[in-house]
Amino acid sequence: MSKNKVYVAMAGDLVHPGHINIIKKATMHGDVIVGLLTDKAIASYKRIPYMPYNLRKEVIENIKGVNKVVKQTTLDYTSNLMKIKPNFVVHGDDWKYGVQKGIRASVLKILSKWGGKLIEIPYTKGICSTDLINDLNKFTPSPDMRKSMLKRLINNKNIVRLLEAHSGLTGLIVEKARHENNDGVCEFDAIWASSLTESTNKGMPDTESVDLTSRMQMLNEIVRVTTKPIIFDADTGGKLEHLQFLIDSLERIGVSAMIMEDKVGNKRNSLYDSSVKQKQASIPVFTNKLKKAKELKSSDDFMIFARIESFILGQSHDHALNRAKKYISAGADGIMIHSNKKSPKEIIKFTKSYNKLSNRVPLLIVPTSYNQIKESTLIENNINLVVYANHLIRAAYPAMRDAAQSILKNKRSYEIDKNILSIKDILNLIPDF
Repeated sequence: MSKNKVYVAMAGDLVHPGHINIIKKATMHGDVIVGLLTDKAIASYKRIPYMPYNLRKEVIENIKGVNKVVKQTTLDYTSNLMKIKPNFVVHGDDWKYGVQKGIRASVLKILSKWGGKLIEIPYTKGICSTDLINDLNKFTPSPDMRKSMLKRLINNKNIVRLLEAHSGLTGLIVEKARHENNDGVCEFDAIWASSLTESTNKGMPDTESVDLTSRMQMLNEIVRVTTKPIIFDADTGGKLEHLQFLIDSLERIGVSAMIMEDKVGNKRNSLYDSSVKQKQASIPVFTNKLKKAKELKSSDDFMIFARIESFILGQSHDHALNRAKKYISAGADGIMIHSNKKSPKEIIKFTKSYNKLSNRVPLLIVPTSYNQIKESTLIENNINLVVYANHLIRAAYPAMRDAAQSILKNKRSYEIDKNILSIKDILNLIPDF
């Protein structure tokens, strides 16, 4: 007589006694088949897993009582359950509430088709994957680990979401910000090290006026208190003879990518500063810089993106697309297309043409001007990365200005207390080392 089939779905990234208990209980009812979530499935509702699928599979296969491991490519069980038709599904009882409630209802509906049953195991007290992850995040990853994260994110998430940071404190904000809804947990996936926000924070113009040594100090502050991968805004990339120092410095600290823009001359901010006539580098000059940068990097995980300024400088769709083709051929690991229009039309048009390229590389946008566009639309158009490039410093300045004005007006600080962090809260914001 054949044994019953028992299906258990899990991420299996940080295996703890709770997982072992569920598998142990599952073995009492038949042969255990573990539906192991793929990297992409996990990334769809929370962070990228620490271990890739093949390593997690090897661990789970070697747990006593596991008869077989199969891929579960989505959070939804439907496909696997219809193929396997298990007699039982075993899960912890914690999914009765919260974001997994809908998945539970779907499982019950499917099992009813052949009389299958759901067995729910009481939640193992004192053990929580989220707490384990938080404990791990107290220890910053090695430079090589951090550096490799970006490629994994791009390969496994519908869209990689970045927010700017220009200090250790703003790095902590990017690290900790999260929003939970029925679709899962929404977080920022990576950090954008912006030249604009760093120069502004120092009271200096956005003209490549902050030297690399100073910018490296800022990066060290961020790296010390965060775990997320970093993309470095390298402006024009500087002089060709300085590229080696720039790339070595970024790779050593664990930065995942740098972005170079194809402008030359007196650099100004692309979005609003038209006081100085700006020029685009010739294609041979910029592709030569790209090729040189690719030669100088030591790690395959370190990526070099090319930023196209054609739309900023009033050039055509075909002009921008031709540059994208040339830059990809020169070795660019990704393309950033920039626009200062209020409407996203020219970006969407570019994207549709860009997605037809046979050698397409990841596409990054910065919707600062056309900020009404939703991330769902970006995903529909196969945009890989979105950067919220300057919003923390833009939010901070009005708040600080208003606080200063209130003190002057009222001759005391009492009136602003309701709008600012308490001393206790700000001390608790900073972790102990």
